[in-house]
Amino acid sequence: MRIALMNENSQGAKNAMIEKSLRKVVEPMGFTVDNYGMYTAEDEAQLTYVQVGILAAVLLNSGAADYVITGCGTGEGAMLACNSFPGVICGHVEDALDAYTFAQINDGNAISLPFAKGFGWGGDLNLEYIFEKLFCEESGQGYPRERAIPEQRNKKILDEVKKVTYRDFTDILMEMDRELVKGALAGEHFQELFFANCKCEKIAACVKEILGC
Repeated sequence: MRIALMNENSQGAKNAMIEKSLRKVVEPMGFTVDNYGMYTAEDEAQLTYVQVGILAAVLLNSGAADYVITGCGTGEGAMLACNSFPGVICGHVEDALDAYTFAQINDGNAISLPFAKGFGWGGDLNLEYIFEKLFCEESGQGYPRERAIPEQRNKKILDEVKKVTYRDFTDILMEMDRELVKGALAGEHFQELFFANCKCEKIAACVKEILGC
């Protein structure tokens, strides 16, 4: 699994700490972490939580990432932005129980964390516990297990609903404000990471056109 980490501007200063906690948990599992920033609060590319949603959608829909770890001050804005796009099911996660039940019941591909609200002493440990429970088992198995069949059925229903309620992702990208999208894809290592791992030629061509490369 390839996991993408991204932070918006209000929480950019926590990026290194979040990355350390994430890598500590998932790399022994054989997963890969790609850090898309922001790397510091002073980065030239300043991501808003709306742009985090755009970036997450680009990565997930193109196959450049299998999972996205993101957040903002409360976690709410980044979650809403991510869920504005097709191909993204993002849960709001505050603790290990949230992480486990979201993975097992909702079988999503992104989580949004509150990196300011309630994030005090022991915040790094809480992140480790969250990541452990998020990835400890294959997702979508149901919780409790006797609810697995109806929960898996509901997930398939949601997937079908999203196919109807969202348009083609490249059309969305091309019709959004060009500078907003360019800003979402302006991170220091975006092009290096994205083009090396993108599995969708259509989205790659769209991104190249937007960035003028």
